[in-house]
Amino acid sequence: MDDERRAFLDDLLTTPSPSGFETRGQRVWVDYVEQFADEVVIDAYGNAVAVHQGADDAPEIAFTGHADEIGYIVRDVTDDGFLRIGPIGGADRTVSQGQHVTVHAAVGGERTETEGVPGVVGQTAIHLREQGEESYEDLEEQFVDVGAESEAEATDLVEVGDPVTVETRVRDLHGTRVAARGMDNRVGTWAAAAGLRHAVESDAEATVYAVSTVQEEVGVQGAKMVGYDLDPDAVVAVDVTHATDNPDVPGKRKGPVELGGGPVVSRGSANHPAVVSLARTAAESADVPVQLQATGIRTGTDADAFYTSRSGIPSLNVGIPNRYMHTPVEVVDTEDLDGVSTLLGAMAEAAADAAPFEVEL
Repeated sequence: MDDERRAFLDDLLTTPSPSGFETRGQRVWVDYVEQFADEVVIDAYGNAVAVHQGADDAPEIAFTGHADEIGYIVRDVTDDGFLRIGPIGGADRTVSQGQHVTVHAAVGGERTETEGVPGVVGQTAIHLREQGEESYEDLEEQFVDVGAESEAEATDLVEVGDPVTVETRVRDLHGTRVAARGMDNRVGTWAAAAGLRHAVESDAEATVYAVSTVQEEVGVQGAKMVGYDLDPDAVVAVDVTHATDNPDVPGKRKGPVELGGGPVVSRGSANHPAVVSLARTAAESADVPVQLQATGIRTGTDADAFYTSRSGIPSLNVGIPNRYMHTPVEVVDTEDLDGVSTLLGAMAEAAADAAPFEVEL
């Protein structure tokens, strides 16, 4: 991965973007794609669409990722100044206690998402807990300590409804592995932008949309909005998928997906056979190794919303292998990111010849 694309990825990963509060993250994404897109459109909820305008009679294909991340939300302030929290999306109660967090409200009264109040999620010391009777508390029973000594002092800093994210950093592990919170799904929005850039540079005949949706983690809501409004001929929803090659994955959940094994093409449920075929053919022509994944019921991604929009948009979920999903230490391999970038570029170039995306009866 070259320095410019890595800097873009790091900017996305270090910008808080919890569901319902994606403005800052979307601004980073829009600033990047505006450099090469023919047009960028943003809707009322912050879904962003960047366009490569192809030939008038050519098909339209969208590459999408979701901008939002899981997090927490302030739901109450106690008399003694602690913050009770609830989940935003599928937050994992087993990894929240003992973490540094940021409450996204301004210090000093002028409220804005661009500043934050530092805090920690409290964890009773091991010396004071009853050994042998420990269990993970529900998020609603956990609390954030911002240093306040009273409710009045705390409410000078924060309000009910302020979002909260874990404070982490991007770390390079050995080789091409990278760890950070929010890989789910900044890597998808990164890939959508990379696919659009490939389409621009190759002057693809198809019209290509790069889409960064909001509120996927709370029910694929942004994709429902975009799918209805955009109505392309095909959609490729790029999201993380579970790499099952780490030692603590239960045997019954072990699968064929490995970190560094290449992008993952899903088959079944939402995944339209013609778009699957386009992806596999494009991967072969571009010499990109891909992995296959079965999704017999649902993909759990924006593809589930796109394929039922309008009268049905042919859709595909392409996965990026990810270890430790929905924790502050998600791990991906940048070789997989390069692979999905090349794959989307090849799909953009081949889309005109592959259309129409229909099943034959």
